[in-house]
Amino acid sequence: MTRALRPGLAVAAVALAVLIAFAALPLFGKSPLDAAVALVQGGLGGPQALGESAVKAAILLLAALAVALPFCAGLFNIGGQGQLLAGAITAAFLGHALRLPGALAIPACLLGAAAAGGAWGYLAGWLKTARGVHEVISTILLNWVALHLIENGLVVGPLAAHSSDASISLPGTAVISPAATLPVLWPGTRLHAGVPLALGVALVLAWVMARTVWGFELRAVGASAEASRSAGIPAAARMRQSMAVGAACAGLAGALLVLGNLGRYPPHIASPYGFDGIAVAFIGGNTPLGAAAAAAFFGVIRAGGTRLQLLGVHRDFPEVIQGLALLMVAGRAILGWAWAKLRPSRLEADHA
Repeated sequence: MTRALRPGLAVAAVALAVLIAFAALPLFGKSPLDAAVALVQGGLGGPQALGESAVKAAILLLAALAVALPFCAGLFNIGGQGQLLAGAITAAFLGHALRLPGALAIPACLLGAAAAGGAWGYLAGWLKTARGVHEVISTILLNWVALHLIENGLVVGPLAAHSSDASISLPGTAVISPAATLPVLWPGTRLHAGVPLALGVALVLAWVMARTVWGFELRAVGASAEASRSAGIPAAARMRQSMAVGAACAGLAGALLVLGNLGRYPPHIASPYGFDGIAVAFIGGNTPLGAAAAAAFFGVIRAGGTRLQLLGVHRDFPEVIQGLALLMVAGRAILGWAWAKLRPSRLEADHA
């Protein structure tokens, strides 16, 4: 598997992506300086901006962990979006159906969402180890299965909200109960309990990967599945487990969307956090702590992007920065390959 990106190179890739994106703004008649000021104000300028940045970063972090953990075991999970949707619809259903006090309702919704996302990911892991189906293919297809099953089936069918006239359905699912809503930690902002939860998950996984036998075996499988089998490590089981645990993180991301931001499952979840998690994970070196740092940065960029729209900058500008940064990271592998090809020729020229 590809080695983790060193922190210095990751920072350089992100910085170069930001410079390129802002340097292109004059082509569209926009001032890079005004845009930079607006971006900083929108992402860091006050409690509301900080709260918005933190909430977006928490969801990005959990989506990134869904990619980073399986990657350690040699798997590429592209199914984060489908796993996120599975967690979101489960949280929406439990948040409305369970009549429990907050001390029980919130953990039940979070655990249910994690279980739903984990089961969706475990299926891809089982297909990989039991039937030889490549995880890239299965996770892509499972994304579409989840999307159509949930948004074209459950949300408009058995889980659709209804008005006082039971024959009239409303867009999306029913609103979750107040007891299932994640508590706000900073009054006057949207910063809720999901933010420390996401950070706590990342810290626990970082410790597990570095300090436990399970984490060591996972990394061994990622380095060489055949060698790990020869050493007595159950490689197939570790692959399935890595997919399940990673996907459970994506399910938690869906729960944060519903319990902390939306209050229900809307007709459509347009934000592709599951796919954004791929970029955040790779820019963060596919490690939990690196993903946390990358998610924090892109959370600020995402929150600041709303302020940029007031200047006429397109709302997808943060995604442009994210895509450019990922391209820089991917370019590292291409440059490494080219350097390896050119280096022998250069040495021969020096001896000539």
